[in-house]
Parts: sequence; structure tokens; C-alpha cells
Amino acid sequence: MMLKHTYRYFLLFFLVLSGCQDSEVAPQQALTPEEEQSLLGNPSGATADESNFNNYLMTKPQFALSYSRDRGTPNWVSWHVSRDWLGSAPRQNNFRADPELPQGWYRVTASSYTGSGFDRGHNTPSADRTKSEEDNSATFLMTNIIPQAPNNNQETWANMEDYTRDLVEDGMEVYVVMGSYGVGGTGDSGTARAIDNGKVTVPGRIWKVLVVLPEGQDDLQRINTGTRVIAVDTPNSNTVRSDWGTYRTSVDAIEQATGYDLLSALPVQVQQALESQVDTGPTR
Repeated sequence: MMLKHTYRYFLLFFLVLSGCQDSEVAPQQALTPEEEQSLLGNPSGATADESNFNNYLMTKPQFALSYSRDRGTPNWVSWHVSRDWLGSAPRQNNFRADPELPQGWYRVTASSYTGSGFDRGHNTPSADRTKSEEDNSATFLMTNIIPQAPNNNQETWANMEDYTRDLVEDGMEVYVVMGSYGVGGTGDSGTARAIDNGKVTVPGRIWKVLVVLPEGQDDLQRINTGTRVIAVDTPNSNTVRSDWGTYRTSVDAIEQATGYDLLSALPVQVQQALESQVDTGPTR
């Protein structure tokens, strides 16, 4: 009888122990910085093939992008903003050609925009990468820059960038993809289709999509049909309004204008629900 009781206790202990082991969730493998910046997908199907010169994929620890050799600008840039990327590193202001472009390609330089009437407009903002001087410096590579109307850059876009970082300070994290399309913008010197002797195309429209999440882990799995998505599409013009909320639109509309497949890493049903909506949340 004692042996029988002992066996029962041993069996119970074994079952409890097994149950605890089964309920443990293996930690998710950490993403590399490069994987983090393109977590939501590759909107244009860009590749790191030099023959794909107008949709050339470049992945950096600080951001990912599709580059167009013929336009001299990125098609889109994607990045993640969280507390981990924000710190006290000062603005480096070292605009320069990107040495990682393939040999033989024209390299836009810091002086390519001089006298053009357009700002050297960041896609990934300098202030989104202040953890280290190296991270901040990466945002000044000219592959991250577009000719942007000064009022668009310094008012409309600056306000939206500030709001993004305010969200992070309030305990959120934000995945961002930004791009431009069309030809012809209006800056300080009037309307232009290109600058730098025709080597850099001036876009007609500039857009951005934000996916906003509470701080946490397993970000891709946490995005659902209730997640806040903000899509904005603005004219590249000095007459643009400073209130970026005026230009809210749907992700579907941006996809239709660009031919891109945004948020492609999400399940189809989640994509459909999120991409059809126009955000009505706060803007400051």
C-alpha cells in the first residue's frame, strides 16, 4: 500500500512538472536592427540587385529603403521609433553621399541641393535617431533625403515628426514608412521638376504611414484590426498647411497612387481592415 501511495505522489509530481514545462513560452529570437526597420514588409519588392536600379534595396541598422538611381532619391524609407532609439546624441548635420551605392552610380552630395529652393528633407528624421552619434549621422546620408518644399519640411512634416516622438514619450512605439512620388514641387524659387542639373527629381507628393503600438514584445503579432494607423499624403509645396492632420488619407489610397503593397507582412484580413480606414485620432 505504501508503495502504491508513493507511486501516486511521484506520478502527480511528474505531471505537474511536465505541465509547467509545457506552459513555458520560448523567448522570441531577437531581431537584428536591419530586420527591425523593415518588420512590416517591403512595399515595392525592392531587391539588392544592381540591375534593379530604380528599386534598389538598402538595409541599414537605422532604416531600410528602396532607392531610385534615376530619380536620385529614395522611393520609400521605413524605420522603427521607440525609446531604445532616442537619447542625447547631438545633431551631426553631416550631409554626404552614401558610399554604399553601387560603383558607377551617380552619388548625390551635400551640395546637390544648393540654390535649388528646396530643403534637404529627411525621410528618417535626425531626431528619431539620437541614441548615438553614429545613428544620428546615418540619417544625413543623401539616400535618406528628398528635395522638400521648405514649409512642408519645417512646418507640416516637423509637426508630424514631433507628434510621433510624443507618442513614444507617452509609452508607445511607432513603425513608420515614408515615401514620395510624382514629379514637380514648389519651393522658395518656384516650381521645379528636377535639381542638380537634372540628376535629382523633385517629387510632387510626399506620404507617410504610422503604425502605433503600446510598448511591448512580439510587435508583428500584436498588430490587429484595432491598431491605430495614420496615413498622410501631402503636396510638396510651400503653400501646404502646417496642420498635418488636414492631409490624412487611407493606406489604400497611397497604395493606389504608388502601386506599393504597404503593411504586407500582416495577415490579409488585418491589412484590409487597417488600410481602408482614415485616422480620426488626435494630432497633437
